[in-house]
Amino acid sequence: MDALAIDGGKPVSGHLIGYGHQDISDRDIQAVVKTLRSDYLTCGPATEAFEAGLRLATGAKFVAAVANGTAALHVACLAAGIGSGDEVIVSSITFAASANCVLYCGGIPVFADIDPYTWNISSKSIREKITSKTRAIVAVDFGGVHVDSEEIRKICDEHNLIFIEDAAHAIGTSHGGRQVGSIADITTFSFHPVKTITTGEGGAVATNDPVLAARVELFAKHGITRDASLFHNPDEGGWYYEQLELGYNYRMSDIQAALGLSQLERLDDFSARRREIVSIYNSEFSKIPEVSFQKDTTPEETTRHLYVLRFDVESLGVNRKYVFDALRAENIGVNVHYLPVYRLPYYAFLGYNSDCCIEANHYYEEAVTLPLHCCLTNEEVEHVIGGVKKVVEHCKDGGRRISR
Repeated sequence: MDALAIDGGKPVSGHLIGYGHQDISDRDIQAVVKTLRSDYLTCGPATEAFEAGLRLATGAKFVAAVANGTAALHVACLAAGIGSGDEVIVSSITFAASANCVLYCGGIPVFADIDPYTWNISSKSIREKITSKTRAIVAVDFGGVHVDSEEIRKICDEHNLIFIEDAAHAIGTSHGGRQVGSIADITTFSFHPVKTITTGEGGAVATNDPVLAARVELFAKHGITRDASLFHNPDEGGWYYEQLELGYNYRMSDIQAALGLSQLERLDDFSARRREIVSIYNSEFSKIPEVSFQKDTTPEETTRHLYVLRFDVESLGVNRKYVFDALRAENIGVNVHYLPVYRLPYYAFLGYNSDCCIEANHYYEEAVTLPLHCCLTNEEVEHVIGGVKKVVEHCKDGGRRISR
């Protein structure tokens, strides 16, 4: 058996294979150049066209493009009426923005545990965390795998809660024939470069509710409106506008939107390639008892953003850091998604207990994110698989033992 690269052996790949990467075509570039040469760099037709494209792609009646995924979450919470002292139940394994958006509104994030197999928010845990102060649920489609929306919808209806779906990972995912974006009360998206489609930085808020849509639009654009039907005072003329709320400048530029619209035209191709890679990974890793991957009962409907393996560090006799470092040495650009939010120092300062979600803590001790993006070649996919097998075999053979 070849020595591990971490021990001086030859890496399985001759170059670093990143866990995520944007796929930018010449057509994407030309779309941006066309907008740069146009009359509008912001608040123009490219943003309107991108929003229309997102409505078609998601099945949502209303879509507002915004500056980034965090802005989308903030606007969603504002539109949902989250205020001081309101509790919002949030996924525990997610990026910090999924909880920070509640704090921005003066609310209190309450972390629910994850399902041990899907790694999405646990409906059972949601029920355990509901109080008289609960106003909404922020449920993250982790890795692109759709949350248990039927059960979450049922819980929301029973307790009069707003269902906010954080679909930052899930553009292109559907459930029962319905596209993510048209299922929850409000759905948010992110178009960061590692996501399935990108606008550089950017996000969107989708809803089928006209009242929520109007609030989203208002909060994303300074709280200012030119809609005369909403004016408190008589319309003084074509220049007139009113500020109705304390809103924010969360607009997306036409430059970003032009890239997004061009990318959106390839969403089906992006989805198909990601499903292909996930299928190969699942087939190979299912042969390795010491690793497990995310359960997805409808992979044909899922567009995956992340591919995470859990390593049985107990049986391998190592800790996750060793697995991570060993794979990095093999030039497999692994990452970890995510630290449980309540374990971040800021949340510890706020008084959150680091042991509040048992399954999330177990997940975190074992999780390693593998490369998954459309620029991966088949050879690179094989290198990733080979790197995992190599590290696991060395650990099984007692090549390295580290106390946890």
